[in-house]
Order: sequence, then C-alpha cells, then structure tokens
Amino acid sequence: MSSDARLMDFLTRAIRTPSFSDEEGALAALVVEEMRDLGYDEAFIDSTGNAVGKIGCGPVCVHFDSHMDTVRVNDAGEWQAPPFSGEVRDGYIWGRGSVDMKSALCASVYAAARAKEQGYLAGKTVYVTGTVCEEYCDGVSLRLLYEELSLRPDFCVVCEPSDNVIVLGHKGKAQIGVTTHGVSAHGSAPEKGVNAVYEMAEIIARVDALNKALYRENEPHGTVVLSDISCESASLNAVPSACSIYLDRRLACGETLARVREEMDRLVAGKRASWRIGTLRRTSWKGKALEYEPMHDPWRIEKEHALSRALMRAYADVYGREPEKFDYWDFGTNAVTPVSMGVPTIGFGPGAYKLAHMRDERCSLSQIREAVRVYCALIREL
Repeated sequence: MSSDARLMDFLTRAIRTPSFSDEEGALAALVVEEMRDLGYDEAFIDSTGNAVGKIGCGPVCVHFDSHMDTVRVNDAGEWQAPPFSGEVRDGYIWGRGSVDMKSALCASVYAAARAKEQGYLAGKTVYVTGTVCEEYCDGVSLRLLYEELSLRPDFCVVCEPSDNVIVLGHKGKAQIGVTTHGVSAHGSAPEKGVNAVYEMAEIIARVDALNKALYRENEPHGTVVLSDISCESASLNAVPSACSIYLDRRLACGETLARVREEMDRLVAGKRASWRIGTLRRTSWKGKALEYEPMHDPWRIEKEHALSRALMRAYADVYGREPEKFDYWDFGTNAVTPVSMGVPTIGFGPGAYKLAHMRDERCSLSQIREAVRVYCALIREL
C-alpha cells in the first residue's frame, strides 16, 4: 500500500472511531499504534490520555498538536453520509471530526514520518500529539503533557482547520458567570421578597449594550454573548432567590483581560450581584482531573518571526507561490498553552473551520495531502 493510501486508510479508521470529549481512549490507541508502525522513536499515551509520538533526537524541538476529541452527533439521520462512515465522495472525506480535527492529526502523524524518510530531522526532535478534551478545556491537557514530559518546544504548530491558510493568532476568551442575589418570598406576596430574575434583567440589558458597543463593522472587534441562564426558586410558587447567566466574551487584538474585569464590574454595579470566572471541571478518559480557567488574552505572531518565515517558505515550496493571504482565528485553541509559555506558535491545517461542529462535516482530500507536504517542508525549513 502506498504512503498516500495508508494515510487515507488511517484517517478513515480514525473517523470511524468515535472520540467524544473524555471518551478518546480508542482513538488514542489507534494513533499510537500507527505511530509505531511508521517507525516513531517513541509512541505512548501519557497519564492524561494524550497520544504522544516522538521522532528524532536533535536539540531543536518542533511540536505539532491536534486534539482528538469531537463534539457529539445528535442528528445522525440527517447527514448526507453517516457521520462515522469516513465515506469518500466528491473529493472529500465525510464524517464527524473530519475537519475538527482528525484530518490534521493524521496528516501531522504522517508528515513527521515522511520528514524522517527524507532526511529532514538532522538536529531536530519532532513531537506529534493528539490531545484530549480541547472542546471544553483549551490548552489544559497540553499543559499537563508539557509538565509530565518536562517539555518546552522551540516551536509549536497548532493544526486546527484553516483551509490550509497560515494563521497568525486567535482571539482571546473570557467565560464569566454572573449571579444576582434575591430574597425568597411566597408567590402570593412578592413585595416581601427581592426577585433575583428582575435584578438580572437590567444586567442582561447591559450585556446587550456592551456587545453593541464592541461592534466595529468590517473591523476586528470583541464580542460578548449570554449563552446560558437559570434561576433558583424554592418552588413555582416562590420568588426566585438567585439567577445566573453565563457570558462568553471574545477579545480582539488590543483588548486585555484587565479590560474585561472592568467591564464585569460595571455590569454588576449597583445591583445585588457578583461575577466569577466560569471555571470548568472535567475528568479525562484516563481519570485525570482537568480544571479549566477560561481567561486568555488574544495573541498574534509576527509575519517576520522565524517560525512564520519558515512556514511561508514551506507553503511556497508546496504551492509554487507565496501565501496570498493570512488568517486569524476567531475561536480558541490549545495554542493558549504554548503562547503562555512564550513558545513561538502558529496555525495551519486542512479543512474549512466553518464546517466544524456542523452536520455533513467533510474535509478536502487535496488539502489533507497538501498539509502533509507543508508540515514536512516546515520541519525541513526549521
């Protein structure tokens, strides 16, 4: 079987292996087995449940990261191709995770092996990882991996889908819980209590006003959205004693978490209310506790950086032309961990990211093959 045929067989098997968040064990085993078959120097599953491959032993360390987990499928009967079929049709491979992000994961696994075959590993060590629970906990499993291996790469490539366009950064994120505090009373005498929902009503109006103030037509800008709401009440015959909302605040370049904290203080000013960071807690398939504090500044790598220039040369080598455009993700990724460590980080991956999490998710076969070549050439250029 040719290398390309092996890659596509691997990707098909990966798509046929469901790997919802905290349920990635079967895929991790599949990835590690493929790495061993390809001659990786090391391939193992760490204590968090991440699949890890190491190839080469030089002083320059290059890391390619993809996450293994996918969102769930609740509408399987409405897909054009079964979501776990890995069907190839019309120049695409179809299925949950084909874009987000098993195609990139498989491409990076094969790219590192190809770099070894072509003699590009002199002076380099390449790590390829399939990390867990990224959909809920950006960067947490990657941080745990770095800590366990005492690893600090020289360069990191986040292989999230980008339509094979070089991505120079992404927005920051703050997820915030706001709670209003009322006083319970019987529903027949509401004047004796304080309705926490009514307390929240003005705050909700302030959230909407904040989002409108952040908007800049045809310019990068931050956003805030109310994504969940609930209340606590002793019964359906009682005045609610508490009301909570969850806010998703995205930060454009130039915005800071300090600014977000000031915004939150203004949102609750004068109300019986408090706000907190919307910390999330999960448990990985290996039983590792994951605690995610969703507070990340935006980041950007300069086009003149050595990593950017190397990826641009690799791109030109594959496509026969200089990159015509660059992108900037509006969503969060595992990049928050290497960026927080000062590790130069950049993005590049096959697939249209607007198809992620959607029905009929599918990835271009040509982009997958091209991504392998770009990743391999990048290893050479570094």
